[in-house]
Amino acid sequence: MKFLQDIDTRPLLLVPLLALLAWPLIGSGSTWLTLTVAGLAMGMIIFIMASGLTLVFGLMDVLNFGHGLFIALGAFVATSVLGAMGDWTGSGEWWRNMVAVLPAMLIAMAVAAAVGLAFERFIVRPVYGQHLKQILITMGGMIIGEELIKVIWGPLQIALPLPEAMRGSVFWGDAAIEKYRLLAVTVGLAVFAAQMWVLGRTKIGLLIRAGVQDREMVESLGYRIRSLFVGVFVVGSALAGLGGVMWGLYQQNVVPQMGAQVNVLIFIVIIIGGLGSTGGALIGALLVGLMANYTGFLAPKLALFSNIALMAGILLWRPQGVYPVANR
Repeated sequence: MKFLQDIDTRPLLLVPLLALLAWPLIGSGSTWLTLTVAGLAMGMIIFIMASGLTLVFGLMDVLNFGHGLFIALGAFVATSVLGAMGDWTGSGEWWRNMVAVLPAMLIAMAVAAAVGLAFERFIVRPVYGQHLKQILITMGGMIIGEELIKVIWGPLQIALPLPEAMRGSVFWGDAAIEKYRLLAVTVGLAVFAAQMWVLGRTKIGLLIRAGVQDREMVESLGYRIRSLFVGVFVVGSALAGLGGVMWGLYQQNVVPQMGAQVNVLIFIVIIIGGLGSTGGALIGALLVGLMANYTGFLAPKLALFSNIALMAGILLWRPQGVYPVANR
């Protein structure tokens, strides 16, 4: 994916443009800065969750409406791991908190990847190339997965409090910026950089992109494209699990239906981004996060509608999204 080469810079201006338009409406500079950082953090978490689905759709042409299952699964696994490490999460030392959070992320990603492997083998593989059946069967798989989560963890909401050192805020002038939001921005940027490097600078990324363009030619050279694509699905599931951990800590609670609840935001992001564009998904996620925070502050009653209006506005400008895959 050539996101950094021959790039159209106009979509890159959308995020700062939205922030600048909101500034005079909010009035207070410190409040604007707080809302902007909060929106960017929310957008980065949404990007982590959406990036897996972006990879799966962009590289495999699979409409996986069961993606939310891996998000919920990652969040619930994190509740078990962090719940067993109370001495570490309750410490006021940053490094002790990270010793607890990092294993929770890695285990959640591993569990989501394993379930994703089974999901691809038994649910998705029989319906490759059949989009309508993909929508129906993956939604059914998510519903079954949610019920299994209720069997294991129960149907009730479970608290997922932030570790002690990640609570609170840092101050820049009069603006209060939550520590966890800064961590979310850092993790999101790391995920984006890793994806762009793998897809654009490694042999595996080259083979995946070549396989999308001409599968038969790549297979004739002796490479197993099916195995590569299964690997893409597994990585996408793992990223969803990581996003579930981040979103659960962001909300500080988890429910079995959380995956289905964020599915709408995820699909708005990938539609804005261009259906398969990693860079476009990042821009879409940041726009969604900022829009949600600004409208939640300025007009709470319009907050639920704001992201749909944002998507409609973007599609009126670019019907195929900000970075349509077909044009790259």
